[in-house]
Amino acid sequence: MIFVHAGFGGRGLGFERCWDLQRRVHARRVAEEIGDTVLVLEHPPVYTVGRGADPRSLDGAPAPIVAVDRAGGSTWHGPGQLTGYPVVRLTGSAGEFTALVAEALVQVCGDLGVRAAAVPGGITTGDGLGLATIGVRVAQGVTTQGFALNCDPDLGWYEAIDGAHPTSLSRELGRTVTVREVLPAVEGRLAGRLGAMETFHRTLAQLEQPDHSE
Repeated sequence: MIFVHAGFGGRGLGFERCWDLQRRVHARRVAEEIGDTVLVLEHPPVYTVGRGADPRSLDGAPAPIVAVDRAGGSTWHGPGQLTGYPVVRLTGSAGEFTALVAEALVQVCGDLGVRAAAVPGGITTGDGLGLATIGVRVAQGVTTQGFALNCDPDLGWYEAIDGAHPTSLSRELGRTVTVREVLPAVEGRLAGRLGAMETFHRTLAQLEQPDHSE
């Protein structure tokens, strides 16, 4: 499994640029030019709207709004949130894959001392507060879209989303838990739950080269 760090802090890819990258990586994975690949990054602030929500519900939101081809409703991505996009060939159903991703994130939270559970569309604390969202799209047997785990974001961004009740690892633990701190655990747990025998790291430039088949 290849992990690609696509920018953190002020260097993260914008959502639409990242979606273009996902489409290219997806095409290469479908063609068996590369192995299973996970893009990990922090986005600049953006609201995304899935097929289950009305973009008009975010009128007046303080960041760009992008409609995306995935299940689910509206969510926010931005600094302090670890976002991951697995581009993986399925060996089971989309539901099974989503459950494995959720299990990996629950394990990461548990490693840090936060009890979490999988729910439709993500994971929450025992009090029902949202720690992570998960939304997967499958085409030609290969996934795109993915997950977003709140590490230390400004939760005020969620005030634009009706019915959102977010929390973060930092809030739950009473200390700052950065994306950089959580990243190795997320990579390790995700690779383990998805059955990867080996993991590799590639830069964006290396990913675009034609000869990676791990």
